[in-house]
Amino acid sequence: MTMTMPKSKTSQMKPREMHKASRKKVKISAILRYLALAIIALGTAFPFYWMVISGFKTNDEIWQFPPTFWPETFLWQNYVDAWNAAPFARYMLNSTGVAIAICLLQIVNSSMMAYALTHMKFRLKGTLTGIILVGYMIPSTAVYLPGYLVLSELNLLDSYTGLIVSNCVSVFSIFLIRQAFMQVSHELVEAGQLDGASHFRILWTIIAPLVRSSFAVMVLITFIEQYNNYFWPMLITKDPDLQLVSAGLRSFFVEGGAYGLAWPQIMAASAFTIAPLLILFVFTQKTIMQSVNMTAGVNKN
Repeated sequence: MTMTMPKSKTSQMKPREMHKASRKKVKISAILRYLALAIIALGTAFPFYWMVISGFKTNDEIWQFPPTFWPETFLWQNYVDAWNAAPFARYMLNSTGVAIAICLLQIVNSSMMAYALTHMKFRLKGTLTGIILVGYMIPSTAVYLPGYLVLSELNLLDSYTGLIVSNCVSVFSIFLIRQAFMQVSHELVEAGQLDGASHFRILWTIIAPLVRSSFAVMVLITFIEQYNNYFWPMLITKDPDLQLVSAGLRSFFVEGGAYGLAWPQIMAASAFTIAPLLILFVFTQKTIMQSVNMTAGVNKN
């Protein structure tokens, strides 16, 4: 006598029902994933929202508990007062000019070094690459003293030239562009050499256009870093006319802000001084997303 085991629920389900159940699980998983991403995005954007909206509040509204997420009356005058209280236009122009000059120099320096490390053959190439990677591990504060002494010997202290020259080479930028150049086939370089093109021409007419998205990422990161740079510019510049945005905000906080007696103006000043960063991101976000998609495609393959 043979006993028949009862069929499980899953085996009794029709293929169409199993497909519907599977799709339902996928939808629930996607909803939960997007919900988690939305929460993270809101958490990331909330400090920016709080900074901007606090610029329209009174000082009492900023410090009241429980906090209010919307001012009773929008005080647009706070932004006007903050703009007129300090030369923020000059601070922003200083930071923007210095950051743009550094970005341009880093594009040239990083590209030539990355090209040499990826598409040229010479002795001790691996050793040089290792030295560059080791240099990436050294904290920037460790080179402040020797950098200061070098600029002092060159009479470049307290000048825009000193700020720009001391930041014109970045190990991070070299590493980032090197990784991008490694994705370009060496056959393109060989084809250019067969046509009689120089290394300089191959670099800027063949390879650079193919990795322009990586250049956009490098420029965005470098611009943000240099625009917000505080300690090094404060160390080598003493002239108030040379102050960058971070130093200017600190001066306004100490002098005009009176250590917290004018928090709405401080919040307003912090909000409009990041405008160049937002404008840069708007113009580069499409290229950056292309870089992300290209990298994802390479990793997938």
